[in-house]
Amino acid sequence: MDSDQPNFYSGPYVDRRSEQREGADWARAALEDPGTLYLLGSGTRHLVYTQPQPRIAFLEGARVAAADSSRLVLLGWFRKRRCVLLEVGPDSAMALPHGASFEELRPLSPLLSGDEAGLLAYARALSVWRARQRYCGACGAATVPQRAGHCMRCSNEACAQEFFPRLDPAIIVLVTDGARALLGRQASWPASRYSTIAGFVEPGESLEDAVAREVMEETGVPVAGARYDSSQPWPFPASLMIGFRASAPPDSRPVRASGELEDARWFTRDEIHAGAALLPPAHSISRRLISAWLEGQ
Repeated sequence: MDSDQPNFYSGPYVDRRSEQREGADWARAALEDPGTLYLLGSGTRHLVYTQPQPRIAFLEGARVAAADSSRLVLLGWFRKRRCVLLEVGPDSAMALPHGASFEELRPLSPLLSGDEAGLLAYARALSVWRARQRYCGACGAATVPQRAGHCMRCSNEACAQEFFPRLDPAIIVLVTDGARALLGRQASWPASRYSTIAGFVEPGESLEDAVAREVMEETGVPVAGARYDSSQPWPFPASLMIGFRASAPPDSRPVRASGELEDARWFTRDEIHAGAALLPPAHSISRRLISAWLEGQ
């Protein structure tokens, strides 16, 4: 894989133009712009066409003219057109285009174009955060959207706390000892699937410390020389996967699977090429890390 190629869900698929979120009349401007594209969301599902090729079912102004502005979120400019997320409830009476339905992103991801997958990942992450931030964490009052939906503000003026979208940083690392790669599997995965070691970063911990801790906790293998590779938004529900490569000594102690792993072991390139491990999906950062190693990068 080209080391400069962005991971899936990443890249310049949208021009965010964050300064446009500051205008008090942003929603009116969007609704009055005949070129505005509306991406509909219902919970964690979004409106798409699944046939003949999965793609976003964008709506245009006439269908959403009466939309409640509190349900609108300015995503930015997509394919040079203003793009707005419209969140609708399960009981919405809005007429939908023929053949469109609300679907989850994860199973559709490999079938979508890269820019549409990225846009849906962005919208999904915002929808999840907004659903979880309906109340102030300081005083318990209801929150109201600000800054084009990218801020939730406490409605209690004596409190007035502002809340912004949060991400959960997680490291994901390919450990090698030169000739072999350390991979693990969870019991819930398809038979024979193995992947790189991953885990969430804890408070007060650097990314490099998290790499060493997670690998030791889950496999018992000591590592050194953690080197950053790339990152990937992972909106299931709100993670940022931060990819590393790390080294283990050739005489590493035997692997001891623990924690979330059902099994962990060393694989040579020949074993992987022969099918001894079913690799993770092609659009995942774990696959990128493994593929680069298999190619000798």
